[in-house]
Amino acid sequence: MTHEWFLTPGERGNPATDIDADGAWTEGNLVRPLVHGATYFQHLYDELCALRPGDRVYFTDWRGDPDEVLYDGGPSIGEVLCDLARSGVEVRALLWRSHSDRLSFNAQQNQHLGTELNEAGGEVLLDQRVRRLASHHQKLFVIRHHDDPAADVAFVGGIDLCHGRRDDKRHQGDPQTAPMDPRYGDRAPWHDLTLEVRGPVVGDLLRCFVERWDDPHPLDRRTPYRMLVQRLARMPRRPGNLPEAFPDPPPAGPHAVQVLRTYAHKHPGFPFAPDGERSIARAYLKAFGRAQRLIYVEDQYLWSDAVTEGLHAALQRSPDLRIIAVVPRYPDQDGRVSGPPARHAQLDALRRLDSDRVAIYDLENENGVPIYVHAKVCIVDDRWMTCGSDNFNRRSWTNDSELTCAIDSPELARSLRHELWSEHLCTESPDLDPHTGFAQWKSVAASLDQWYAGNRQGPRPQGRIRAHHPQPLTRTQSLWAPWLARHLYDPDARPRAARRQNSF
Repeated sequence: MTHEWFLTPGERGNPATDIDADGAWTEGNLVRPLVHGATYFQHLYDELCALRPGDRVYFTDWRGDPDEVLYDGGPSIGEVLCDLARSGVEVRALLWRSHSDRLSFNAQQNQHLGTELNEAGGEVLLDQRVRRLASHHQKLFVIRHHDDPAADVAFVGGIDLCHGRRDDKRHQGDPQTAPMDPRYGDRAPWHDLTLEVRGPVVGDLLRCFVERWDDPHPLDRRTPYRMLVQRLARMPRRPGNLPEAFPDPPPAGPHAVQVLRTYAHKHPGFPFAPDGERSIARAYLKAFGRAQRLIYVEDQYLWSDAVTEGLHAALQRSPDLRIIAVVPRYPDQDGRVSGPPARHAQLDALRRLDSDRVAIYDLENENGVPIYVHAKVCIVDDRWMTCGSDNFNRRSWTNDSELTCAIDSPELARSLRHELWSEHLCTESPDLDPHTGFAQWKSVAASLDQWYAGNRQGPRPQGRIRAHHPQPLTRTQSLWAPWLARHLYDPDARPRAARRQNSF
């Protein structure tokens, strides 16, 4: 079958990678979207419990809290992984080294998880081989069985192994909270998604891990302070050799999957992407160029000229096209300094997308508490869909390391859209037609908005969606927030020639 929506190896633009060695995508996979962190954590726990000595676990993460519980009354992710390492399961991980908790980052949590696993017999690296001000944002779990490759499985998406993520369809929040804007309440409701994948694509995902693991450059900048921190935490200074790889898993289902990444252009370059890789951006722009009737997005940000220009071009090309996007109501950290750049970036994007064929919504639970949207999902014409770690912003498309899977499957894309729309609209039978469904969303949101405008008289209308209206900036904030948004919050890590040509 010809998958015209996927990138060819030439369109990926990175001949140094191994994942195109046997083709730009893989056939014969089985993909299962796991909506909500609680669903993912339960599936992950079940798969980990089935492992035996000689099996292997590889994972990457942006933030990992060793005490994050996997289900109510159950063990933590740290306990499960340490038990596996002590029992003879090979556990290897690449965690972003991150920055201090005092800056609202995760250095201490990632260090604790790494130290616990290394003391139990695993091998965890704190990886800072990124461009300055960038992060390793990939969220990947690969599970291999030494005597049963058909049982191999990978999880790839937007859900970190940390506090705040274990919410379910009720959206009452994770009992183990993470710092959030106070308007999200004491237990911030959290909407998220990951993919469970089986079949040959598991081999491609593992190759992404191996490429990063085998990078010969130092794990961190060798300053006296960083060397002292590494020594006190008893963290490895360089990766050990990986064992010989198992064969790729056999076919498991009907889905064609393409692995997409972002790696920044930096010095020294990544050996597997010496000029960087921007296949995520290229894949989105190719899909937008083919869109005819509907682009549906759930995303944490929805920022940047690069994203909005691609969407705007799609609207101009196809008069039948509708765009629906679901985003958070407020930034996760909406402080005096952190809030204005984030709000400026989104206000600017929404201004560029102003059209009666574009509708932007945020979510709340039945108690009226906003739901933080952390999902990174895009569905185009119920044909091509993505789920991964990347967000719709220039940072994710050029600067941070990201990992996403694109699937060419009308059945899967439509099924996932049905599940998501059913939850957000609170109906078993959402209207999936792009035009009448677009009107249904507007009607549901308008009913809830009018109920609030009328001082909540009568029963609360059905649905969880509200029309999205970011808080405007003050005149003073408008003087400095745009610069911070462009250079710190949403940097551009493309080579100079690509920046000049505004290409990826």
